[in-house]
This record gives sequence, C-alpha cells and structure tokens, in this order.
Amino acid sequence: MGMDEFQALVDNIAAMTCVVSVEDLGDGKSGKYRIVTGNRAYIDSIENPAPGAEMLTDKFTPNAEYTNYLTRDLNFEDYCYKAAVQGKCLHSYAHPDRLPLWFNMTFLPVGKRDGNICYCTYTMEINYEASAERMSDISGDIASAVLKTGIKLRGTNDYRATMNEIIKDIQRLCDAEHCCIMLMDQTARSCSVLCEAFSEDTKLLPMERYLDDSFYPIAESWESTVIAGSNCLIAKNEQDMEVVKERNPVWYESITAAGGKNIVLFPLRSQGHLLGYMWAINFNSEDSVRIKETLELMTFILGSEIGGYLLVERLRELSSRDMLTGVMNRNEMNNFVDRLDSGELGTTISVAVIFADLNGLKAVNDSDGHAAGDKLLQDAASALREVFDESAIFRAGGDEFAIIIQGIGEDALNNKIQSVRDSSENYDRVSFAIGGHVEKDSSNIRTALRLADEKMYVDKRKYYEEHPEQKRRDSKDGFNC
Repeated sequence: MGMDEFQALVDNIAAMTCVVSVEDLGDGKSGKYRIVTGNRAYIDSIENPAPGAEMLTDKFTPNAEYTNYLTRDLNFEDYCYKAAVQGKCLHSYAHPDRLPLWFNMTFLPVGKRDGNICYCTYTMEINYEASAERMSDISGDIASAVLKTGIKLRGTNDYRATMNEIIKDIQRLCDAEHCCIMLMDQTARSCSVLCEAFSEDTKLLPMERYLDDSFYPIAESWESTVIAGSNCLIAKNEQDMEVVKERNPVWYESITAAGGKNIVLFPLRSQGHLLGYMWAINFNSEDSVRIKETLELMTFILGSEIGGYLLVERLRELSSRDMLTGVMNRNEMNNFVDRLDSGELGTTISVAVIFADLNGLKAVNDSDGHAAGDKLLQDAASALREVFDESAIFRAGGDEFAIIIQGIGEDALNNKIQSVRDSSENYDRVSFAIGGHVEKDSSNIRTALRLADEKMYVDKRKYYEEHPEQKRRDSKDGFNC
C-alpha cells in the first residue's frame, strides 16, 4: 500500500483521520512513530486548529514524526503500537492536560507491513465538554469495577477504611506490587498517604518511608515533566522507563532504587485543582490498555469524591479550631465533654482536667494593644503544645485554656503542670494560673472540670497577691480575637 492508497483510505473517512506508522523493533520495543498522511479534516486540525487545540506547529509535513506536532505521549504510542503491530482495535476517550479538550479516539490496524514498519489509522473527535455518553461507553468488566468503587464510596460510614478497600481492589485489578493514593497539601508543601496496598510477595516498602521534606518538590515536578501534557503516565517497560529517566532523573532513581520496574501514574483532580496522585508499581504491562481505561474513569470519580471529603474535613477543622491560637475551640471542648459524660468513651479509665488561665492579658491589651495581646495568646498556646498534644488543648475562654486527658494519674498530672510552668519561661510574659484535678471515672468529667477550675482560681488569687500591680478583670470578656 503506497502513499496514494493511504491517502485514498483516509479521504473516505469524514472524521479527522490519519495513518500512523510504527517502527517495530521486536521484543515489545518500538522506534519512530510517524504521521504518514491525513485527510483534509485532520490536516486542518493542525494547520487551522480550533481555539485551544493548537499544536507545536501549524504546518503538516507528510511522514514526519508525531512529536513534530505533540509533546511525546507514551499513551498515544502504546495505543498505536497495539493497533499497528499487534492488530488490535482500540478506543479511548481522554482529556489531555495540555489542552482544554476531550478527545474521542479510535485506533484501527491497517493490513499492511513494510519490513518492520506497521500501520494503523488514528481517528479523533474533539469535544469542548466532557460527554457522559462517551465516558460510559466502556466494556462490562470496566463498568463493573468502576460501579463497585462508586457504590462503596456512597455507602461508607468509614471513609478511610473504604479507601483502603478500594486501593486494594485497584492493586488486584492492575496485578501490581504496590498501589497508592498520595495527597498533596500545596499550602504546607507536604505529601501524605491516603491509602495504599501491596501484593503478598512484595519487597517494596510503605510510601511513608519516603515522604520527608525533600519529596514534595519531586511530586510537584510530575505534572510538568512526567505527565507532560497527557492525562496520565504509563511506563510499561524498560524502554518507557528511559523516557521517565530523561524527563525526571531524580524520580527515576527513586523508583528504581525502591524496586520499581514500571509504573502507571494518574493525577487526581477536583474542580480543576490537583489533589494528589494515584499510582501502581510493577503492574501487569500486558493489560495496560484495560488498566488505563479503568483508571481513567476511576480517577475521574475518585477525584470528585476525595475533593468532597477534603472539603468536609477542612470545614470540620475550621469549626473545631480556634483561629487565633490554632488549638481546639470551646465548641469542640463541649462536644468532647458530652461524649465523656455520656460514657461513650469508656468509664473505667481516668480523666484529668487542667485549667490554665493566662495572667496579665488585660494589662497587655490595655498598654500595648490587642495585637500584642493576640501574640501573647499565641505564645501561651505554643507553651502548652510543648507539653500536650494539640488535640487535647482547648481555648475555653478569652484567656483561659483547658487540657483534657484520659488515662493519667495524680503524679503524672502534677508533672504535667510543672512542665507547663517550665515551658512558659521560654516565652516573654507568658504566665499561667493553673489548677488540675483527676477523676478515676471518665464519665465524671464535669466534676473534674469544676474542681480544676476552683483550684485554678486559688492559684490566680495567689498570683495577684504576689503581683498587686496587675489589675484583675472583674469578669470574663470572651475571646480576644
């Protein structure tokens, strides 16, 4: 089949279509991928592109490498290889990150081989909006896997446990050694593992082992260097991994040093915002097309669900935190006390309450202004964090903090109180009036609160006796912020 025959073939197809040649190097390896020719609609997509669909050049050259028009895309190469060399008929509906478009793509083998050069047709349709009809046009086994994921997420009361089940399902589907969903906090510039799963015989280590301060810049680079404008990365073999090495040598060394031989990597997005990534390492490369089609749809659903989950968690965090000091707020304290009082958290374990009232806040506000008072409150919270876990510290009032701890005795409580006094000395003008009390039964939390408060006021009177120059407020003013 010569050039004229190829041209006649594509000219008989109305949709944008071209002929792609693939150089078959044997053993699953390939050489050059070229756009042999295209019909008028396809050539126009290059030379007169629709807005947002511009390519690297606006001049079509017959038999030029496809990278003359597009950034190298391993997914495009994989589909062309399987169609041209292996004779498979393939379809994909994808949204490449490089363009604000959705592509409905079909790859068909051409019964022609010139030595080691094989051919396929590539037909595409462009959509400016995602088509639910196109996205749902999938095989039964893929639909089943995606539907199973959706049902699990909608019916869960334990989000983390459900995500662990889902990532295990994905690990089995990919026949991979390791699958993981990693979240990225762009504000804190940190990464965290949402869930991960391993095969039984793997020697790969948990991802947490690698998530130090140096890892975020590596993950941050994936979008531009590894995904490189596509919607995912699928590096199936040593040849594909060489592309990863070329684009991101630091990450390549990290993968291979950990025992990774291949990888599929998908970004997770919600409302266009990057949340993190999902990947599978040492997966079944023979099943790469089905894996790609399944994970494309799964990440679309998971991105939306994870985005919603993170939003709820953020709102919960905002509703439970004191915005000035960062410790838990009075509302969260009341909820915790109610749970203890009801016996929901057990009655056979002790509970200790410490009230730490900041001395001299009113005097600082009066003399130096509220900004100085705010700084004093923040320093006070920092002093308490040196002794207690942040989740146990509550801002109970304007200048009053409460600490509630289960499973602690009198001696340990007194040691904690002394530690607070010691840590306060690390901060300018931080001084607490402190009272503490232990109850053996956690459901007696309200008794502990009352007696700890009484002891705190004894300590407060002692402070003002020793510092008569500090005028004590007659009443609580409420929060300082």
